[in-house]
Amino acid sequence: MGVAEVYAEFAASEARGVSPVYERLGSFVATDPDLLALIPDGTQPQLLFGVVRLLGGPVDDPVAFGAFAIEHWPAIETQMRQRATQTNEPGRCAVLLPILASLPQPLALLEVGASAGLCLYPDRYSYRYDDHVLGQGSPVLECTLTGIEPPAARPVVVWRAGIDLNPLDVTDPGDVAWLDALIWPDQLHRRDRLRQAVEIAAADPPLLVQGDLVTDLPALAAQAPAGATLVVFHTSVLYQVPPSRWPSFRAAVADLPGHWLANDIPDLIPGAPTPPDANTYNLLALDGAPIAWTRSHGQAMTGA
Repeated sequence: MGVAEVYAEFAASEARGVSPVYERLGSFVATDPDLLALIPDGTQPQLLFGVVRLLGGPVDDPVAFGAFAIEHWPAIETQMRQRATQTNEPGRCAVLLPILASLPQPLALLEVGASAGLCLYPDRYSYRYDDHVLGQGSPVLECTLTGIEPPAARPVVVWRAGIDLNPLDVTDPGDVAWLDALIWPDQLHRRDRLRQAVEIAAADPPLLVQGDLVTDLPALAAQAPAGATLVVFHTSVLYQVPPSRWPSFRAAVADLPGHWLANDIPDLIPGAPTPPDANTYNLLALDGAPIAWTRSHGQAMTGA
């Protein structure tokens, strides 16, 4: 798929109905020859748009965006080489919580592709599942459940760690600014949620290790305390990993004690069912068994 097709597909499939700003921007880039001549093959729209926002460029006006991008392309290109899309959406904890709460407590959480580790705090956020509320304080993560019972309590977490090729530091203002730039500009509630989650994580930063999800995973898992249920989990990560490595990852997780909780692309799970509609992106599965379909930011969960 060429660059123009990538941006047109992004506008039509991912941004439509979710972000009017990015839908307009994706459509504009897809038809602008000057921008198309600059953008390398394989560049994710979210990466380009996030870098422009990080550098203070406009995204609300496509024409102004194009002018800024062309004028500042050397700086944009440098940033794109140094960065990756590492959206760290704490809202995804809402779809993990019903499963985490059902496992033998306490838990030792190990997140693959952890970014800054904001999804390692499911026990410290508050939740609203329709009329069912858990916890007090902010952020409050809202999720609509269909065919899934809400959890009765939050899990007990005694150890939290993550692995990432480029972990971000939740106490570093520059890293937090990058997480903020990756949030789509017309989703202000997500920006507030990020700020609230960062405050919680920065007060007790997680153990984050730079490493590979296959070769370095066992050593980190070995640090989990005895007597806690190890849960290796990931959310919207494996789509960035070549499919040729998926079998090795599944094998590495299978060799560990505890459980594997995946909230990721359906193709990762052998024999996965067909998604029910175009608005469903992830399949939640425990130890390879499908449980529910989830929306990308944890806002809805439907039994599979």
